[in-house]
Amino acid sequence: MGGFIGVVGKQDVISDVFFGTDYHSHLGTKSGGIAAYDPEIGLQRNIHNITASPFRTKFEHIFEQMRGTSAVGCINDTDPQPLLIRSHLGTYAICIVGVVNNSERLLSEQLSNSVHFNAMTGGKLNSTELIAALINQKKSFTEGIIFAQSVIEGTANILILRDDGSIIAARDLWGRLPVSVGRKEDGMCVSLEGFAYAKLGYETVRELGPGEIVELHSDGETVLQPPRAKKRICAFLWSYYGYPTSEYEGVTVETMRYRNGSIMALNDIKDGSLPDIDYVCGVPDSGTPHAIGYSLTSGVPFARPFIKYTPTWPRSFMPENQKDRNRVAKMKQIPVHELIRDKSLLFVDDSIVRGTQLRETVEFLSAHGAKSVHMRSACPPIMYGCKYLAFSRSTSELELITRSTIMELEGEEGANHLEEYSDPSTERGKRMRSEICRKLCFDSLEFQTLEGLCRAIGIDKDCLCTYCWDGRE
Repeated sequence: MGGFIGVVGKQDVISDVFFGTDYHSHLGTKSGGIAAYDPEIGLQRNIHNITASPFRTKFEHIFEQMRGTSAVGCINDTDPQPLLIRSHLGTYAICIVGVVNNSERLLSEQLSNSVHFNAMTGGKLNSTELIAALINQKKSFTEGIIFAQSVIEGTANILILRDDGSIIAARDLWGRLPVSVGRKEDGMCVSLEGFAYAKLGYETVRELGPGEIVELHSDGETVLQPPRAKKRICAFLWSYYGYPTSEYEGVTVETMRYRNGSIMALNDIKDGSLPDIDYVCGVPDSGTPHAIGYSLTSGVPFARPFIKYTPTWPRSFMPENQKDRNRVAKMKQIPVHELIRDKSLLFVDDSIVRGTQLRETVEFLSAHGAKSVHMRSACPPIMYGCKYLAFSRSTSELELITRSTIMELEGEEGANHLEEYSDPSTERGKRMRSEICRKLCFDSLEFQTLEGLCRAIGIDKDCLCTYCWDGRE
């Protein structure tokens, strides 16, 4: 994943872009970068690896190193960016958020036209440079962006800082990720996260539509390409990786999660599957608001049986190695013994992908005297690896706990019955849940339904991307 922000103003905007980019830190931990335009200096760029240090630490001297009346910043988990590109369209800085799944085919086509690329370590191609090469094939940025988005398989939100100080922003064709436009007295901005610029004094003008392209100047915006009618915004924005204060399509993440947990509790009550428990708990951090909603509706008290120690390790997934990530996650869990010993606990997590860390969490709770641990997933069973945003690190669908369990239960034939396995009322659905409980040491397990998740979001299912749950393109 990743996020970006761009600002055009009448005065120096480096401060706004520095803080605005930092507010996207929940979306990426690998690299960060800022590019700026100043009428006297021209384009400048600064990129740092932020794997072991937060963005603001690596860029704390940026105010002495760069200046500009327009700038863009990005944080991501993929390739270093923004890149500075020189072409017949001019010199510009470009950054993207998304994933290109057919990069090897597109690369071959470009190489056959005598186009060359910088190679990263191991010969890997920077996807941002590939998209820039596609854009450069056309006579204008608008034509180039439309062409690039039409030929890539995946998703690409694009932000371009031109050598005249203007900024071009494009939302991906299906609107799987948001892009918001903000304004204040002396400037305009565009950002993936609206709250990032709200804290800087900008007010939201609107959200771009799917495939829409705009150009920003300090005193306003020009629509270069109107939005498409159809939208498929990622439902995981609300259930998992969106920041609690974020608002997408008019729906706030935190309140959606309360509703989601409430619907899950109602489902358990209706089905008679609400266990006899002492506390409802959230797997921190994103599982917590779902758990609060579950607690309020079920009437079972909410508690935090363990607290994450985050001053030095703010994220369990920061290390690249899975073994190290698991170890860090375990080290961060500081128990509250009074809330664990001899207690029956129900935990709500935002999702269950591989399940490795959840198994270790249950073992940790059992070691500290928990009587039983029940698990609820705030989203449906994940049956397909995300091919649009690459929000998880899974390289194969068999890395998903659901698919590996189905393979063990039924072999390849199980892939023909994924809808049944998702449904808790079917025999296949019951068998999968029972087997996952055995593997991960849960006393019971249930998932939110797709209908319940969509109801919690409050947006028509036809406007949501639900591919990872139902395989719907």
